[in-house]
Amino acid sequence: MSGMSLADLRAVSVLARTGSFRGTAKELEVSVSSLSHQVANVEKRLGIRLFNRTTRSVSVTEAGEALLERVRPALSEIDAALEAVDRLRVTPSGTIRLNTSEGGAERVLPLVLDFLRSYPDIRVDLVTDGRLVDIVAEGFDAGLRLHEIVPKDMISVPLGQIESFVLVASPDYLQGKGIPTSPGDLLQHECIRARLPNGTLVTWELEKNGEAIAVDVKGRLIAGSTELSLQAARQHAGIAYVSLRSVRDDIDRGDLVQLLPDWTPPYPGIALFYPSRRLPSAALRAFIDHTIAWRKQHQE
Repeated sequence: MSGMSLADLRAVSVLARTGSFRGTAKELEVSVSSLSHQVANVEKRLGIRLFNRTTRSVSVTEAGEALLERVRPALSEIDAALEAVDRLRVTPSGTIRLNTSEGGAERVLPLVLDFLRSYPDIRVDLVTDGRLVDIVAEGFDAGLRLHEIVPKDMISVPLGQIESFVLVASPDYLQGKGIPTSPGDLLQHECIRARLPNGTLVTWELEKNGEAIAVDVKGRLIAGSTELSLQAARQHAGIAYVSLRSVRDDIDRGDLVQLLPDWTPPYPGIALFYPSRRLPSAALRAFIDHTIAWRKQHQE
């Protein structure tokens, strides 16, 4: 076993994964002949064949599988340790890819701009998507979504922005139709449904004193977005279910009336989330720390 290096074990591990001397040599940035000689030397030192070789394929022997079962976890731990040290050394730079919704992007833009002013060597690619994507599979460093829909296997950092969805209608619409006093009364009204980008209809979720219900409202208009449903409500078409943020001014002016306010309590808003099983890059770590500091500053 004397003389066997970490590079030798890594070469064996990568070859087992790729099943190709050419592919392994390309990944390790060595020549095919050098790799072949390296693997042969490992087998010679161990006194047993680790790979079956033909002109078309490379497969792992039983002895090779037994070795790799112990070696791979050790290599992963070594790589993680070296990466952790390297991330502490490297100055935050490069690109952070963040996935969020259009509404989420509007909410976090002040945070992102504040971050960019503090880190001139970092770029942020803020990608908006109507669906909740697998950020790891689709190559994102982190995501920004409503705290309640963040996947359970992710580390979540709430931004501390309280949100609320409310029911609104114009005074002209309500005239002669009556103001609903309970969720059941909504079934007697024209309710403007909104469709999410993924094609599903927005659920009207109401809650009071711990009692949560989803009302299957009726209405002749289904709008392609919550913004369109709001525009329709402003034009007296019925009751809309929209974010309080988007209608606060309408309510203050008296252009829209908030309905059933005790059934639409606030809830935690946007949260930053990232994989729990992967060390964040120096750039992402800087963004996480900046987010925590930004939240604390804006909650004071």
